[in-house]
Amino acid sequence: MKTRNHHLLKPLMLAMAMSAAVTVITPAFAGQTQDCGGVMLSTCPTPFDKMLPDAKDMLNWDQAARVIGFRNDYRNYAGDVFRHGQAAPFVQADKQLQDPTYSVNGKTYTLADYLKRENVTGMLVLKNGKIAYKYLGDGNTDHTLWTSRSVGKSVVSTLVGIAIKEGKIGSIDDLITVYEPELKGTAWEGVTLRQLIQHTSGVAWNEDYANPDSDFAHLTQCEANPGTYDCVRKIITGLKRAHPAGETWSYSSGGAWLMGDVLEKATGKPLAKYLEETIWQPYGMAQDGVWHSYQQGKHDVGAHGFNATLEDWGRFGEFVMSGGQLPDGKKILPENWLTQATDWNKAKNSVSAGHPDGIYGYQWWNNAVPVNAKNVTPAPSESLKGSMWALGIYGQVIMVNRAENLVIVQWSTWPQAEPDFSAQPLEASLMYSAIAQQLR
Repeated sequence: MKTRNHHLLKPLMLAMAMSAAVTVITPAFAGQTQDCGGVMLSTCPTPFDKMLPDAKDMLNWDQAARVIGFRNDYRNYAGDVFRHGQAAPFVQADKQLQDPTYSVNGKTYTLADYLKRENVTGMLVLKNGKIAYKYLGDGNTDHTLWTSRSVGKSVVSTLVGIAIKEGKIGSIDDLITVYEPELKGTAWEGVTLRQLIQHTSGVAWNEDYANPDSDFAHLTQCEANPGTYDCVRKIITGLKRAHPAGETWSYSSGGAWLMGDVLEKATGKPLAKYLEETIWQPYGMAQDGVWHSYQQGKHDVGAHGFNATLEDWGRFGEFVMSGGQLPDGKKILPENWLTQATDWNKAKNSVSAGHPDGIYGYQWWNNAVPVNAKNVTPAPSESLKGSMWALGIYGQVIMVNRAENLVIVQWSTWPQAEPDFSAQPLEASLMYSAIAQQLR
């Protein structure tokens, strides 16, 4: 946190301690809402931290501020609510997770070690749709709405699949300008939706979270001030071309924002409303969620900003696991959509010695243990294969593995937004592999 906010540290910690003792608010009757710090929800999130860190300093928050900021993202920014459905409660798995271990460079770590090393504030393991393990830390509860950061990109990707199935988007190979003709004459002309969703558009974008002059940093400044939509759109439309479309992979929250904008134009609805109508209510999520909005009721941010409870993050993972099947049996994703979404692209920078199959698909990651990893257990040959990872900065995860019928959710506040893969990301892939082995 910047110097101007240091005087908030003691009040922040006091608020955390006080909020831990707040009685959990029971859900309102169907259709009723409550004022939850200016946001109308059927159940107020807990804990309710009275003092919030400054949104414009998000990339510089310290650990205490990050916990409070991430669980109050739903009211730290303007947002659009997506309403819950009729949820079937999770049941406990017969086989509960015990104490899986993994090792790196000769040192073995337990689950308790992992929680500490990864700054985990929430974790959920679902095996065959049942809870094999759940952890909530730092005062978080079953009613906490935690922000997803770029996990939201994977939610948008899934909504794109639904829009294709519904015919609202003609094809993943349509040009962006079919939906946004005003982008003709910009760097985005000639780029397809497939290239946009795979981050191979070739349009220049600086995602550096540590650089205060990066494109991503400029986007966060737009978010902290009035006129966000127009501010961000000006950044996006003014970008230049760096590579021919389709040849080079380069991660871009700017491109992901545009993907969300295209989806809103194709459906005629903000992301929150489309999520509510297609998944959140029909699948039966338990609690309302909030999507960070750039213009309330009109435009939600496609790059991040999805806020929901730990168990509802898990339910979304289960929906993806099913291939997009609702409780009534209706499938709302195209056939083979998940296979396409995890057909890791082979563009330059997506392929490496550790991940020769590629690391990125339709806004889902391949975070498998690198095939060339040394001095680790489980070894690459014994590690979890075929997983799709929704990943967000500071350690937000939804991991789906259809072969193992396994979903793992993680909330974290890593000290760095995007650490080197040999640190927290590698340890996450090792721990998840160890969890899969133990639950087989």
